[in-house]
Amino acid sequence: MATMTRSLLARGYASAAASVKLTSLSGTYATSTYLAAARKSSKELDAVAKDLQGLEKRLKEDAQVKDFLKNPTLTDVERKKVIDSLAPSSSASPILSNLLKVLASNGRLSLFPSIITDFATLMSAHRGELVVTITSAEPLGSGEMKRLEKALKASQAAQGKDLKLVNKVNEGILGGLQVDFGDKTIDLSASSRVTKFGAALTESI
Repeated sequence: MATMTRSLLARGYASAAASVKLTSLSGTYATSTYLAAARKSSKELDAVAKDLQGLEKRLKEDAQVKDFLKNPTLTDVERKKVIDSLAPSSSASPILSNLLKVLASNGRLSLFPSIITDFATLMSAHRGELVVTITSAEPLGSGEMKRLEKALKASQAAQGKDLKLVNKVNEGILGGLQVDFGDKTIDLSASSRVTKFGAALTESI
């Protein structure tokens, strides 16, 4: 009975992962981490998610650590110090530690912030949330995010679902705004990114 229950849970976790299209390299790492934790137990999955949330907050507050992750010239000793700092062996999940070790050995520690975001997207799918990724050239203010959320909640795609808005920064957007949810993508110009949002949703969904 216990084996059957674990099998059903594993299928549910895999289904949640399959429902989210993460085609980037960071998405591949995030999906592998998610499935490894889910196969172990729901408790482990929650623990990894909690650890990653804490690390996301730390990276936002500690520019030095974030710069270390981006530095391709780090020595093996320096990489180990970064990993030990982010995932102490005494408290961090072995799955999280292994992820960081793999990234370090492949020279891809710079992907870690994106992996955290992609992992959160997978967790949201598992919880039945509708994740909306808003990509902008610079961070959006709380007022803009609330107005966008209000417009989204009025759309047909959001009916009966809990929305989770994630703001990604990409300077390549050049002042524009891109909104991704499910298999939908809406591009808005910088000047009309909020005022035209409701109309763009109506036309695209």
